[in-house]
This record gives sequence, structure tokens and C-alpha cells, in this order.
Amino acid sequence: MAQAHAEAVGSAVPLLERLQNQGVPCAWLDELPRDASTYLASALPSWLPGTPDHNHRPWPAPDAIWLSLMALKVNQLEGCVLVSGEPRLLQAALNAGIWTIGLAISGPLCALALADWQSLPMGERDRLRSQATLHLYRLGVHSVIDQLSDLPACLADLSQRRQKGEKP
Repeated sequence: MAQAHAEAVGSAVPLLERLQNQGVPCAWLDELPRDASTYLASALPSWLPGTPDHNHRPWPAPDAIWLSLMALKVNQLEGCVLVSGEPRLLQAALNAGIWTIGLAISGPLCALALADWQSLPMGERDRLRSQATLHLYRLGVHSVIDQLSDLPACLADLSQRRQKGEKP
């Protein structure tokens, strides 16, 4: 089943390449069984590390976040950001003390593949996007974007917020 869905979001791979070229450490986190995780990760660049192991407490415990940061050899939490549409993972990142960006139209809150999303009438898209956005902000995320293509502008905004002294 997971093999049929092993397709990276269109803007994900170029964005990941851009972040890697800028020297920004990145990782992919999931809580899936190892076989499903391996299939889904096959659509991602080979240099992108995944969850170090699954021997930690489940989300929303911050363990997976901290283990990934340690595996990436991150020296400080300041500036670390987690981007996800998965509320439990976002809560784990909030519990770990890092910045969070919620994805409104991807993930379990809208629960639609991109093609299915695009086939919806505009009113239905707006309703689902609004519900997901409100849910993510109620969770406590720092920013919400529709999709990964919106990430560069959002990261610039978080950088300005950090420069003004705001903390996650």
C-alpha cells in the first residue's frame, strides 16, 4: 500500500536540494512501520536522513525530534524548524522547544492527495483549508502555510521574528 503512495510532493525535492545547498540540515520523520517508511522515503533524495530509529516514545513526546537533531549534529535549538501537516508531530516539535510550521492542505487534516485536492470545487478547498489552518493554530504552531512551495517566504518571516527576539 505505501509503495503506491511513494511520491514526493512536487516542490519538496527542489526545496530540499536548495536547503542542502545552503547548508541547512534536514531530516524526514515518521512513525510508520519500517517497511512502509522505507517505501515512502524512496521518493526522497538519498542524502536525506530519516528517523534514526523507532525506539522512542511515540509522538507527541519530543524524543524523535531530539534524536534527529542529535543525529544531524545540531549544536543549538535556536533556528530549528519542523514543517509538517501531522498534528502529533507538530506537537512533538512544540514539546521539544523548536519552531513549527504547519502545512494546511497536506497531511491528515485535509487527507487528500494533491490531484484529489485540485479536483475539489474552490469553496470546498477553502472550507477544508480554513478548518485545517484553525486546527493548527489552536495546536500552537508558529506559522501555517498551504504547501511546501510557500516555505521560503515563511522561513524568512520566522527569521525576522527571531531577530526581533521572539522565541518558539
